Amino acid sequence: MERVKKIFWLIHLGVWVLFTLVAGLQLNSDSDALWRTTATGFIATCLYVFYLHFYLLTQYAGKRKGRDYWLKLTAIFISGPVPFFLFYQKLFDVGIYFMHLVTAAIFIFLSWLARVTENLVLNTIRKEQLEKQAVEAELHYLKSQINPHFLFNTLNNIHTLVYKQAAAAPEAVMQLASLMRYMIYESNAATVPLSREMDYVQDYVSLQQLRYKPSPVVDLQIEGETDACYIAPLLFIHLLENAYKHSPARLEPGDLKVRVEVQADVLHFSVQNPIGRKPAHPLEEPGGIGLPNVRKRLALQYPGQHTLTIQDTGETFTVLLTIHGLHVPAHEINAQLLHH
Repeated sequence: MERVKKIFWLIHLGVWVLFTLVAGLQLNSDSDALWRTTATGFIATCLYVFYLHFYLLTQYAGKRKGRDYWLKLTAIFISGPVPFFLFYQKLFDVGIYFMHLVTAAIFIFLSWLARVTENLVLNTIRKEQLEKQAVEAELHYLKSQINPHFLFNTLNNIHTLVYKQAAAAPEAVMQLASLMRYMIYESNAATVPLSREMDYVQDYVSLQQLRYKPSPVVDLQIEGETDACYIAPLLFIHLLENAYKHSPARLEPGDLKVRVEVQADVLHFSVQNPIGRKPAHPLEEPGGIGLPNVRKRLALQYPGQHTLTIQDTGETFTVLLTIHGLHVPAHEINAQLLHH
């Protein structure tokens, strides 16, 4: 904001320098022997009227302009020609006085126009900054809504593995550490490589698998160049949580189907789960934040760039997500957030 104000002052300075040169050249062309003092007086009057009214408007910004304002404005208008006569080396001339009253009226209007323009620009910037902060705060909140019960359950499962001295215990600890590192540190970026997001999804699936039989209940397939694409972090986790939550308590191998396909700059993501009469873990996610969370984040981060389709056959529940523009750099996505 301070930078914008400095730019405005540089514009003021540049305009007044240009105006002074034009006024001096014009008065000099009239072959007036006293053109220097005349030009100085004229410029002094313009500056006097312009900035007195400019700061008067600043003083009354956001306030109702009552009697006090109009009295001060009248005083500025009447006293406007005075700086001219301080430099003018001839006798006081009523005609010249009234001529400079017209000049005072013009520069009162110009100062009002300048003040309104600056206020409009500054208010627009402030509004955009507030909107950006609100969007960032909401995104941070949505990212933080990872199901805490999953972490507690995972720790309990790892504790069981350690107690039994199972060979899978060290790998499970490393997967949990990788998952937590990604959630706490790496997900703060606006976008992350799609391959890193897939690593996170695979760690999540592996830790969830600790609750089931040795055969994997998730059939995860990834196709396409995930290293060259960037995606908003923690976007798929709620869809997976939703799939686990609404599946039967007993899952057979491959019951949960997750597909990730990259075609050029388009991502196709789908997750399908069987529908259980009773949720597998009804107490894990009171209120349900899966789909609403994803819808909000997509609306904020990919406006006009995504489609989200829900298919419920009564036996299976499928979520289809398509996102366009995966190669857009992070700074351009931030610009889109600010714009929208």
